[in-house]
Amino acid sequence: MGIITLNGVDKVYRTKDIETLALENVNLEIEKGEFVSIMGPSGCGKSTLLNIIGLLDVPTKGTVTIMDDATGEMNDSQLSEFRNKNIGFVFQSFHLIPSLNVSDNVALPLAYRSGVSAKERHEKVEEVLTRLGLSHRMRHFPGQLSGGQCQRVAIARAIVGDPQIVLADEPTGNLDSKMGQEVMEILHQLNKEDGRTIVMVTHNESQARMTDRIIRFFDGRQVE
Repeated sequence: MGIITLNGVDKVYRTKDIETLALENVNLEIEKGEFVSIMGPSGCGKSTLLNIIGLLDVPTKGTVTIMDDATGEMNDSQLSEFRNKNIGFVFQSFHLIPSLNVSDNVALPLAYRSGVSAKERHEKVEEVLTRLGLSHRMRHFPGQLSGGQCQRVAIARAIVGDPQIVLADEPTGNLDSKMGQEVMEILHQLNKEDGRTIVMVTHNESQARMTDRIIRFFDGRQVE
């Protein structure tokens, strides 16, 4: 079994009058250490799939197994703890908190983890920001950074807790081609040097071809 396994996953969103099938019968296995791209037109279920893999959403039907753990048997607090320890997230729009400086933004996942002292937190934040070339920006705020720097801060936040899995939703979507290439190089480094499993949603065919495997979706179904 892979590090991520989905069996027969459906996701239905219901309002009072409308039922929308976002995912239908998804069977997917991702191996430990793989770098996988998920592609498809807008509205085909890519982000829904990433949210389900990241335990931010639950399937209407089917099972999600992460690192041999059946996540459907976990309650909300167990899901939060598991997600905090094992999964890092990188989003297209960075999702940094404007009122916190770079250091405090990156430290957020550790702030919610028991048993990590303030000293350990500071050391881990400093280590990851140095690795990503941002040690000189620790006291700056998101509004003082370029888009590429903001995305590097977001990646630092995603990996500061040393998760095995990194989920990236259009990580280069708000960046120019040069900055986008830098972000892709960082993700490849995390994959090849650290052995992290990376699942990336993208519209960029050339970036997708740089990953180990492309999984294509259309109208909520896996087509390739």
